[in-house]
Amino acid sequence: MPPTATNLLDMSADELDELFRASPAGPIPSGEARGTVILKPDTEVSVVPAKLAHLIFWKGKVFDAEQAIILDYGQTSVVAQWIRDKIRLVAPGLYLGTVYWEDKKVLNFSLQFPQ
Repeated sequence: MPPTATNLLDMSADELDELFRASPAGPIPSGEARGTVILKPDTEVSVVPAKLAHLIFWKGKVFDAEQAIILDYGQTSVVAQWIRDKIRLVAPGLYLGTVYWEDKKVLNFSLQFPQ
């Protein structure tokens, strides 16, 4: 059974890394995606940061497949200028993302596109 945004929160960091490595890049997504922060995977508190992040500061991302897709914030954000994201398709309409601060992995996220 393919993963869902909710059960990605129940996976360990190692399982998320393995899923990411085993998944294809997939097509360039298009449209608006609901984002879920995966800050403390496979812990009792993983749902709380995900919900707070969604309510307070991060709803997801919007992609326009007709233009270049760049997930590098060096030129667009003072706060996130050292951050870059990578995403891979893990299920229909569901991308698993990894956030890097310079060369260090700091967290995962998911992007769920309407099907």
